[in-house]
Amino acid sequence: MTKKLKPVPSFANEAEERQFWEAHDSSDYVDWTGAERVSLPNLKPSTTSISLRLPVSLLEGIKIAANKRDVPYQSLIKTWLAEKLQTKV
Repeated sequence: MTKKLKPVPSFANEAEERQFWEAHDSSDYVDWTGAERVSLPNLKPSTTSISLRLPVSLLEGIKIAANKRDVPYQSLIKTWLAEKLQTKV
């Protein structure tokens, strides 16, 4: 026997819709049995700029390490941070 689905309400804006879905189970409104997993390989993660104060000697060491690897030092910092985060999780 198929479950009777509720109609999805209309929303005035994205914030209202977000609030609704945070409080309701989507399986009451959507039949997920026919859903397919999708891959989004070209999706780029959102980024934000930060300001980070480092001791000059630390920054120089990072720049030397980056130069040896022939990569920009900012990229090396991001790589090292991501690797460190993965080992902590």
